[in-house]
Amino acid sequence: MTATADTFVPTTLDCRLYAQGLYIGGQWRPGRGIPVVNPSDGSILAEVPDASVAESLTAVDAAAKAAPAWRNTPPRRRSEILRRCYELMTARAEELATLISLENGKALPDARGEVAYAAEFFRWNSEEAVRIGGEFRTAPAGTNRILVEQQPIGIAVLITPWNFPAAMATRKIAPALAAGCTVILKPASETPLTAYALAALYAEAGVPAGVVNVITTTQPGPVTSALLADPRVRKLSFTGSTPVGRVLLAEAAKSVISCSMELGGNAPFVVFDDADLEAALDGALVAKMRNAGEACTAANRFIVQSGIHDAFVSGLVKRMAAIKVGPGTDPATGCGPMITRKAVDKIERLVADAVTRGAQVQLGGTRPAGPGFYYPPTVLTGVSPQSEMKHEEIFGPVAPVYRFDTEEQAVVLANDTEYGLAAYVFTRDLKRGLAVAGRIEAGMVGLNRGLVSDPAAPFGGVKQSGLGREGGVHGILEYLEAKYIATSF
Repeated sequence: MTATADTFVPTTLDCRLYAQGLYIGGQWRPGRGIPVVNPSDGSILAEVPDASVAESLTAVDAAAKAAPAWRNTPPRRRSEILRRCYELMTARAEELATLISLENGKALPDARGEVAYAAEFFRWNSEEAVRIGGEFRTAPAGTNRILVEQQPIGIAVLITPWNFPAAMATRKIAPALAAGCTVILKPASETPLTAYALAALYAEAGVPAGVVNVITTTQPGPVTSALLADPRVRKLSFTGSTPVGRVLLAEAAKSVISCSMELGGNAPFVVFDDADLEAALDGALVAKMRNAGEACTAANRFIVQSGIHDAFVSGLVKRMAAIKVGPGTDPATGCGPMITRKAVDKIERLVADAVTRGAQVQLGGTRPAGPGFYYPPTVLTGVSPQSEMKHEEIFGPVAPVYRFDTEEQAVVLANDTEYGLAAYVFTRDLKRGLAVAGRIEAGMVGLNRGLVSDPAAPFGGVKQSGLGREGGVHGILEYLEAKYIATSF
């Protein structure tokens, strides 16, 4: 890290300072090869190393070397180190937020929120580290005692996406370290600077050399295959698309590696006639426009009952029209650029398809001229159920609105997807809200709120949205294995 909260000035941030090299065994290994692009204007912020398969395997060596000592580090000591990570992240929040905004394009308020969220995983897991339990009981036959202890699962490979470069890493690293595991992190090559900045912070907080290793590569397939083929690796945690997740599951199966998968989403946002309109609109803005819609939990389908439909659309258009589009580092920006030009191409394709099938553009819908990778806040009505965006993640600031009449129709529409990550329901009728939330096929449901993410809660989905949970008391269990010891005393 380069500054403290008291001395940091955003305009002085030199991103090249965070590109020291691969971080393996507590040492920086210089290199270049992967340009990090500022999506706000297309400029190059820095270059990070492009690790080969051989270099990546040295990270396994480092993690294996550090594993025995870290595994045997007293839980209280691990807890104190994690707490120090939280404190340093909090102290340097503005620096980290600016770095995220530069390499990701995220609006500064969102980036600040991400840093606070990311840091909380260290605070939460610092408390969980000293609460890893076990069992001691008598066998039903009375012939022996059943002793069960939880042990670290082993070396973990962590693969994270570009949309939350701090939070997606700490959500995996913190519980892994709390459990006593060593890790190899492969962040997305679009946003690697935050991961490297945090690696330096972990070392400063007291994380021993080799416990956390960070590598970047343009060969994710061969590198990941080599890591998973190493018999010392026993855990894979991946956040990303469902198609890639399926490939990784097949690869991990070859070595029978434990997998946690947080995959794609297609979140329904259901609004009933009796909903508090202002609360529903507040929730809609959070659920749709957090990180400019580039989130797996983003509302992808607004399913609105006929009686409130027109008022909801009018209010949504008014609110989204007031959002300023611009560089993430501009304090006035509410919607930054998309991560790449390819991402904008996809959004443009989905909107064009919806319009071709009869959707009406109520706001936005036109790609602005460059530089930068921008797409404006957009609202569509009359979207056909056959539209591609009904079944595909938009991952952008586009709100398609679908109309329904009955509760049964709402549930059917909400569940008409292979995904099941997040969902949102707005109604003043608590009984109906809980009943509908229970019937919707999703791992997380926001009832009268547009934000579900919380370090103290289990994050994850059902169906094609993944396996396992991150956060809460469940998160650390992904990095532990139960060992049963039968004893006669």
